[in-house]
This record gives sequence, C-alpha cells and structure tokens, in this order.
Amino acid sequence: MSRPRMRTRTRINTPEPRPAAAPADCGSVPQLLRLLHLASPALPIGAFHFSQGLEYAVDAGLVHDEAGALDWIDGIAGAGLATLDLPVLHRLHAAWLADDATAVLRWNQFLLACRETAELREEDRHLGGALLRVLAEFGLDTGIFAARFSGKGAGVAHATAFALACARWQIAPLAALQTYAWAWAENQVLAAVKLVPLGQSAGQRILHALHPRLGVYSIRATEVLDSDIGIATSLQAIASARHETQYSRRFRS
Repeated sequence: MSRPRMRTRTRINTPEPRPAAAPADCGSVPQLLRLLHLASPALPIGAFHFSQGLEYAVDAGLVHDEAGALDWIDGIAGAGLATLDLPVLHRLHAAWLADDATAVLRWNQFLLACRETAELREEDRHLGGALLRVLAEFGLDTGIFAARFSGKGAGVAHATAFALACARWQIAPLAALQTYAWAWAENQVLAAVKLVPLGQSAGQRILHALHPRLGVYSIRATEVLDSDIGIATSLQAIASARHETQYSRRFRS
C-alpha cells in the first residue's frame, strides 16, 4: 500500500508596499487642476458672503424669477465684469509675469477706485486679502503686498491676487479670464438660488445659458483698450448702496 503524498504549500512572497510618490512640483501640475482649485467654492475666501446688490434687487422686486435672475446676472457681466474686471485682470496677469510692480499697483488701485459703493469695495478687499493669505500658504508670497495682508487700508483687489496665482502657475491669460468669470457667475447664481428663491435645476439652467456669454466676454476683454475700460451698471450701484442699510440682510454689507 502506497503512502499518500504530502502536499507542500507554495509560499508567495508579497512585495513590500511602495512609499507614496513625492508631491509634484508646481510646474508639473496641469493648468486645469490649478484653475479648478482657484474657482472652487471650497477655497476659503468668503465669496459666498456677498450678493453685490442682488439681495436688494430681490427685496425690491427687480428680480423675482429665473428669467429675471439671468437678465440681472448677465447684465452685470456684460456691462461690468466684461468691461472692467476682466480687462484689468488681463493687464494684472501681464504685469505679474513681467514683475512690473508699478503696473500691478496702478491697476490694483484703479480697480478698487472703480467700485461705486463702500460695500463693493469692502468685498473686493476682503476677497483679495483672503486669497493672498491662501496663496501665501502655497509659497506664493509677494513683496508688493504683505503675505499676511489684512485687507484694510488701500487694499488688494481680488483680481490682483487671482492674477498673481495665474501668473506664477503659468496659466494662460484667456484661461485665467474664463475661470475668473465662471467663479463670479457661479457665486451670483448661488446667491440667486437662495434669495429669489430658485431651485437647483433653475440655477444650473442659468449657468448653462451663461456659458457661451462668459466665453465671449473673456475674449473681448483681451481686446479692450485702456481708454475703454469702465462700467455701466448704475442699477447695481444703487442696489448695493441701498443694501448697505437694508433692514434685514442675509448677505454681508
């Protein structure tokens, strides 16, 4: 009688876990990821605190439905964002690339001076100072504005800090303009969804309708002459001024 064969177990050597890859440097990160980061609502700069006069417009009955919200947002985009913020952002981007401190300061002061109410100026300073502090955490310090800038005094505009990030991360000018325009529009739509109020689907329809317009505004902004930079948003200025003393407010003044 033959003895039963003894089965031998084959030992499998599992490889040692590999150490995590080292973080990529700034130059190897795709522009799209950088732009998504800058436009993200999770970026802690507090843009959701401000409505830029939309809260008063809703309270006064100037905006009361989806169509009215689209008209209001696109009107400000076409007569303000496209003719002031985006052209100045384009110049700030070029100034940061050239390390032209004089041009950076000049366009920063110009942009803040164009804010027609104390509320709009304070918003711009708040967003610019907050973004500058976030960028300092990423090592994007600047000798022109202090790394721990408080947002008080003369101030740094949001577009100035935004242009700094785009220039240092080598983001193309047009992509920077489109991203800035999108972030602005998204914040306005979110405010409209809360204030009118609108459903989430209505908010998405408004953003979808704004897509081609924001693209056109961004392209036009690269062609605007210095002498043609300005705004024609008088109704927004009135709404923002009245919002400063509005009895009940959900958004910051």
